[in-house]
Amino acid sequence: MTETDPNREVTIGWHEGIGGATSLTPSGHAAVADHGLPLATRAFLDSLWIALSVTDGTAARSPTSGGSRSSVQTAAGPPADMERVAALVELAQGGDADAFGLLYERYVDLVYRYIYVRVGSSHVAEDLTSETFIRALRRIDSFSWQGKDIAAWFVTIARNLITDNAKSARFRMEVTTADMIDADRRVEGPENEVLANLRDTRLFEAIKTLKAQQAECLVLRFMHGLSLAETALVIGKSEGAVKQLQLRAVRALHRELGGEVP
Repeated sequence: MTETDPNREVTIGWHEGIGGATSLTPSGHAAVADHGLPLATRAFLDSLWIALSVTDGTAARSPTSGGSRSSVQTAAGPPADMERVAALVELAQGGDADAFGLLYERYVDLVYRYIYVRVGSSHVAEDLTSETFIRALRRIDSFSWQGKDIAAWFVTIARNLITDNAKSARFRMEVTTADMIDADRRVEGPENEVLANLRDTRLFEAIKTLKAQQAECLVLRFMHGLSLAETALVIGKSEGAVKQLQLRAVRALHRELGGEVP
């Protein structure tokens, strides 16, 4: 296996300069300012409302009827093109710069969203996202493919970086409720939009009352779509423990919201 050269140029998405000067920008692609945050936020909220409805024993639909990604997020698993991802990982570990660039393009939005929710600053999130992939590039040879999406490995690197740059290692949602609600730019009638925003605001505020690991579990599972196994890898628990953590988190939200369902 060829050792990755930390000073080489990666043609898709990367340039790491000599002497400590680094940058990380997709080449040949327009920047996506929102990093998929509106869709991810909507899926996160819809998935949690569905989970709360199930906890309540009702068959209530999510606040936005008709075709959300929430069912996909709730039953997250390996990507459909796992074989392609595995092939890209193998090529990247063999020194293929373009293959790593394709991995970057595939996962950069997920990593950015995870970091942004944690730090609440787009500037800091961009910097830490860049550093995440720079570290990943340097350590790609250490990744052991075990049939799980490499997304969990990238998120683990990002999680460690946040810990290094934060006063506390505990998971906290530093992003403001207003920023997350505003990210979900739905176009509805004024009355429906106000009511939906009020519901979603209460839900976000309730999430912030959860224990640190409960909140992180929900964010990883419902916003970022990680499987139980991938979430377990990130937070260092067994799959069974993650399942119980998720259940307790949803029940705690249900109590905090007074049993409210959409």
